Amino acid sequence: MSNVLSAKPVVDKNINDLINECNLLKSKGVTPYLKVILVGDNPASVIYTKNKKAFCEKIGAKCDIIKLSADIDEKDFLNEVENINNDNSVHGLLIQLPLPKKLKHLDVTTLVNETKDVDGFHPLNVFELYKGNKEDKILAPCTPKGIVTLCKFYNIDLEGKKIVVVGRSLIVGKPLALLLMNYNATVTVCHSKTKNLKEITKSADIIISAIGQEGFINCDHVRDDKTQIVIDVGINKNNDNKTVGDCDFQTLSNKVKAITPVPGGIGPMTILSLAQNLLQAAKKSLYP
Repeated sequence: MSNVLSAKPVVDKNINDLINECNLLKSKGVTPYLKVILVGDNPASVIYTKNKKAFCEKIGAKCDIIKLSADIDEKDFLNEVENINNDNSVHGLLIQLPLPKKLKHLDVTTLVNETKDVDGFHPLNVFELYKGNKEDKILAPCTPKGIVTLCKFYNIDLEGKKIVVVGRSLIVGKPLALLLMNYNATVTVCHSKTKNLKEITKSADIIISAIGQEGFINCDHVRDDKTQIVIDVGINKNNDNKTVGDCDFQTLSNKVKAITPVPGGIGPMTILSLAQNLLQAAKKSLYP
């Protein structure tokens, strides 16, 4: 059985630091405050927003979920966003995805003020990755940031490693590739049009899958020497309505050096990163 890279010990290690940081900010008159806009009642989104609120409140921050109707007028939605952008008491704003069909044409990455962009999606924040900055200095996208935090905790050195990222989304794949390169990793980004994917993943030191397809990465994608590390970002529902990842955990766990579980792997790391970004945004409001 390979080493299971669980998020729990990482979160447990960091949570006291977050509580202390939050208390320090409060002592200076600043209570970190996150607002989450939830449009409609997508079941997964409802759960995600509740988890984010619970974690923020656990460290002593304030979090409100702004529930909007799925049939809200675009103008009213944009006004809600702008009101929060202009509220100096709010340090973080997150628009929960996916949005209803009538709002999907909106470029969410530019709607939130970059100083409150705790998701790390704003072009100005992503540009900081282009400039070579690391996740502890900027408002970095939460999932890539969480992956790096997990690697640091488990002493997984990224420098000089061959890392294959499967998936090229704006949320994970592309910003993750930039962040990993800032740690001097050699990164290959693969996607649905990539040829000979199995040959590419077999050549990697670390495989990171973020494509949203149950069990896509299997034993055919890895070597037999049990030296590779697999990080599973996927969150999918199987036929039994159980949460599973992109990787076939049961078979891969006997073929690789280490692997993240789903659930209990990158999901909690993403929420940890969100809280870290919120405190960072609150600090910047105090020391602009």
